[in-house]
Amino acid sequence: MAAERTFLAWIRTGIAFMGFGFVVARFGLFLREVAVSNNASAARHDNDFSLPVGIALIVAGIMVNLIAALRHHRYIKALDQGQFRQAYGLVFTFLIAGFLAVIDLAVTIYLAVLFSLRVKLSQAGMMSPTFRAIGHK
Repeated sequence: MAAERTFLAWIRTGIAFMGFGFVVARFGLFLREVAVSNNASAARHDNDFSLPVGIALIVAGIMVNLIAALRHHRYIKALDQGQFRQAYGLVFTFLIAGFLAVIDLAVTIYLAVLFSLRVKLSQAGMMSPTFRAIGHK
């Protein structure tokens, strides 16, 4: 039973990666639609970041699900043969944690640059219609 619970936890993690990747990939589209609805030109920087990050998260979700299925199959096969493995190692877990840390750092830097750009434009009196459209004053 524990093996199945662990397998399902990894599957949920993979599905969460894919769902979050879809949301991130569509965030640029959302900003473009808001800009178009306010008769503004779409900001190009939104497309350059959200789509590749979203695709990377979707691919990571697929990889997590495939690796989880492979590990689960190997573990059940070993149990059926009467062999007990202590652990398969923590490399996979640390790779996922590292990947999330890199994505988190990239998003943090992106949002910090976006915020500083908004502050500079606001101080110069040249606020972009896209920023105004998404609720910034």
